[in-house]
Amino acid sequence: MATCPQGHPSGSDDYCDVCGAQIGGAPAPQASTPPPADAELCPVCQTPRAGQFCEVCGHDFSGASAPVQFQPPTVGVRWEAVTAADRTYYEKIVAEGGPDAAAMQFPHYCPERSFALAGPEVRIGRRSKARGLQPEIDLSGPPEDPGVSHLHAVLLEQPDGSWLLVDPGSANGTQVNGRVLPINQPVPVGPGDRIHVGAWTVITIREGTP
Repeated sequence: MATCPQGHPSGSDDYCDVCGAQIGGAPAPQASTPPPADAELCPVCQTPRAGQFCEVCGHDFSGASAPVQFQPPTVGVRWEAVTAADRTYYEKIVAEGGPDAAAMQFPHYCPERSFALAGPEVRIGRRSKARGLQPEIDLSGPPEDPGVSHLHAVLLEQPDGSWLLVDPGSANGTQVNGRVLPINQPVPVGPGDRIHVGAWTVITIREGTP
């Protein structure tokens, strides 16, 4: 019967049956044996095969599961706001008979303009030297939409890359896909959404590569 370093009698000669202390010296470590030159390597992590499944990454050598493939980083996506004139919306505004409806004229020519959306916020409106306001989406024209406030609406970038639209209190309101946007209540917008402001301006959110 062996005796552990604590003086306990033990029926086992490697670890004490009473306190679990090791009896005698620690076993000498075994030298690792290099894998043979023709050993089959894991196609995922290059670890030598020791069974059906890789001991490191779990790859199934039987082919029942496909090896993990390297995925290249996703290419970033750039969103843009494209402005144009919308005659249908203009006619609706005139038909509603607002206070300035009689003075509003639909532009004979209004080219599309594209504005890149780059955070943290993109303001929509008309520039004002007196107020020191230079919105990122400047609808000053020409042609100038008289129904657009100097600070009409704001696009806010979110941590996940999406955008929210908020109207801080424009004079003539904002519509998203035909619905009136409540004041100071952000709503999500994305590619394909149409934002109407002023008397005839439509802003379409589009998605494109950088």
